[in-house]
Amino acid sequence: PLPRSQPRARRPRSPPAPPRPLPGVRGYRGDSPTDSGKDVLEIPLPPWQERPDEPLETKRARLLYESRKRGMLENCILLSLFAKENLARMNKEQLNRYDRLINEPSNDWDIYYWATEARPTPAEFDTDVMAMLREFAKNRNREQRLRQPDLEYLFEPPR
Repeated sequence: PLPRSQPRARRPRSPPAPPRPLPGVRGYRGDSPTDSGKDVLEIPLPPWQERPDEPLETKRARLLYESRKRGMLENCILLSLFAKENLARMNKEQLNRYDRLINEPSNDWDIYYWATEARPTPAEFDTDVMAMLREFAKNRNREQRLRQPDLEYLFEPPR
């Protein structure tokens, strides 16, 4: 056998900068710090719109559903349990702020990072509802939060 030569030292490459969203355009890019961006698919999302004429009970039911059906399990669990505990007590303005919080950002990870305080919450979402969600995410009572709540609670009177 031939003698093994020393491997040549490689110069470290810095990852390319992640693609930036266009100003004023909502969409999901699937950004990855190591991705070249050559195969990025931009999925345009319709702009979030407030529903001022929606009856409160309809809004609560819709927000409950939207809290349960997220794009990632962590938010399904966090938001569905938060909704179970808080939606019935929220007033109209708080429901509107919660609606905006869970529906305007195009990336569910952003909501999760803000709620767990892994990243700072942007000023437009840093409201009393976000403070409630951050406090809920701290789980001070150390409850087991491994799955979404059963739907039977929908038929119980609010606490």
